[in-house]
Amino acid sequence: MDELVIGGHTILPGKILQIEMPVVRLYTDTDISMPVHVIRSKRSGPTIFVSAAVHGDELNGIEIIRRLINQKSLRLVSGTIIFVPMVNVYGVLNQSRYMPDRRDLNRCFPGSAKGSLAGIVANKFLSEIVKQCEYGIDLHTGAIHRSNLPQVRANLKDAETRELAEAFGVPVLLNSTLRDGSLRQAAVESGTKILLYEAGQALRFDELSIRAGVRGIQNVLAHLGMIRRKVRTEAKKAVVTPFIANTSAWTRANASGIVNNLKNLGDNVKKGQSLAKIGSPFGDIFETVCANRSGIIIGKQNIPLVQEGDAMFHIAYFSEEDEVIENIEIMQDSLIPEEAPVIAS
Repeated sequence: MDELVIGGHTILPGKILQIEMPVVRLYTDTDISMPVHVIRSKRSGPTIFVSAAVHGDELNGIEIIRRLINQKSLRLVSGTIIFVPMVNVYGVLNQSRYMPDRRDLNRCFPGSAKGSLAGIVANKFLSEIVKQCEYGIDLHTGAIHRSNLPQVRANLKDAETRELAEAFGVPVLLNSTLRDGSLRQAAVESGTKILLYEAGQALRFDELSIRAGVRGIQNVLAHLGMIRRKVRTEAKKAVVTPFIANTSAWTRANASGIVNNLKNLGDNVKKGQSLAKIGSPFGDIFETVCANRSGIIIGKQNIPLVQEGDAMFHIAYFSEEDEVIENIEIMQDSLIPEEAPVIAS
């Protein structure tokens, strides 16, 4: 089993190490480092990275990684896990999606050691972390004022990637094409199989999304033979069956005004069904927003104000809507018991 070198630190098999990987120095003469936590088994096996906060205001993933690192039961039997809880440290400091140069880090890969600030960070993360891994899981949330139902996006046409996505164990899998400049595209081009987990919203912790992420990552590690699968008393309960959506689209506002939502995340909607009403400050109704096709709401805008043309409801299209809804309910019931407090926006 080869030695692993990250940020000038050598991590041998059987060791655990926390690293502050230098990235760049600010004009205030302050060094900015990327936190990295590495766990290596004595036995050889896959190497996987789990990353969060590529967008600095997407915080759920940070908490998912924190819980996994502090989980006493997370014992590797083979391979290596590289946790990176904050890729865009600048964005986290400023509670901003973007880098200080106003670039979206997830559109700057593969980057360059001599490029822009965002390009330098992208290049550092890609060369030091991603290229040393066979697999990766990148954790995201919806953008500011938007929430996403727990879902996995990936190239599901690749058989092994699809197996990993199904093992993750959320009801909705979205077959997603690669975007130019994205971490996912750069990872795939370097030979790394990668899943993108989307759940919750920016600048908020959502307990359901966090628990689904923790369990999903554990499921993937077990699928890869890196940890032992728990024998749970609830094994007899219904299992979450993933369903694949090959297409999805945003339904947009057909008027400007104040919104009264009629549907929520996870709802099954039929073509032509009313999703929201848009009205004036005096209570007059201008327009009703209706579903263009039947499907499941996997994302929605939260702010109750819209301009005409704003994206309001992200709907994924399935042929088995009823089964998807049943499995969303199974996921919710298994992760958030009725007596447990739910932290949500």
